[in-house]
Amino acid sequence: MAAFWLLLVCSGALFFSSKAQGAYEKLPENYKKGVDLALKKLDSHAGVQHHFLFFRSVTKSDIEPGFDVAYVYHHFYLKATKCQKGTVDSTACQFRNDRPLIDCTVCYKTFREEMEQEPIPYVHCVHKPALTEEMKTARVNHCNTLAYSSGAPTLLASTGTE
Repeated sequence: MAAFWLLLVCSGALFFSSKAQGAYEKLPENYKKGVDLALKKLDSHAGVQHHFLFFRSVTKSDIEPGFDVAYVYHHFYLKATKCQKGTVDSTACQFRNDRPLIDCTVCYKTFREEMEQEPIPYVHCVHKPALTEEMKTARVNHCNTLAYSSGAPTLLASTGTE
């Protein structure tokens, strides 16, 4: 009987940990690159003590003006896990519910599905409760400027998938 309960608990932990990575795995590759960039930037902050994972997308859009170029805009949430910062294998990491979400927006240019360094990719992440309307507006304006500087239509005018 004890073995049954142990098996039940282990399978439940596996289900919840796989659910934590499931949303990320469903993202298209172009969007994963931006999430990875945001996670790398977040992990570089000395004050961050927990391992974070992609939680869910809020808004996604991309435009492809041609010639293997795409402009990607992604607004998403990151969520703290019970794992410590620097965890390499996050398959066993479970989300914490006692920490606020990290609200992130990234926008960048890709060429042949590789992120370009020019213009510089934009990453803005902040604890969700601290996000202001001014920050939201600044994000959108910055990302639109990124696309316009290359002569492309605005990123947010495209009809992306959610």
